Amino acid sequence: MKHIVVIDGQGGGLGRAIIERIRKEDFTTDYDLTAVGTNALATAQMLKAGADGGATGESAVIWNCGRADIIIGGIGIIAAGSMLGELSPAMATAIGNSRALKILIPLNKCHLQVAGAPGDNLLLRLDQAIELILQALNGEAKT
Repeated sequence: MKHIVVIDGQGGGLGRAIIERIRKEDFTTDYDLTAVGTNALATAQMLKAGADGGATGESAVIWNCGRADIIIGGIGIIAAGSMLGELSPAMATAIGNSRALKILIPLNKCHLQVAGAPGDNLLLRLDQAIELILQALNGEAKT
């Protein structure tokens, strides 16, 4: 069984949208979907969207990243101090050092600008992220 970890902070809106999209798909591979929030509100929103389980805070991010096969979230999850300071250096390091496939959704926030992705809307980016998850679950992911 693959372990997918969705990481989000602040209000949890992106994480919630990711989980809702994953749950709409009919993946043939068994997977466990864990919501990890940088705060309790984000975790609660992702749990409402259908995550199998959830945890909150720095320790939860570090622990779950060590056990993940796929980590997905906004690009800010790899930048210490992003999400208005909610993402600690230890969280960013754990995500970056994880052997999991990282699927990062480009958002031009948190003082991060992604070249080549200026005009795509969030729904298109979510579609692309779900396709990458499907490829990873089917063993087709490019690492």
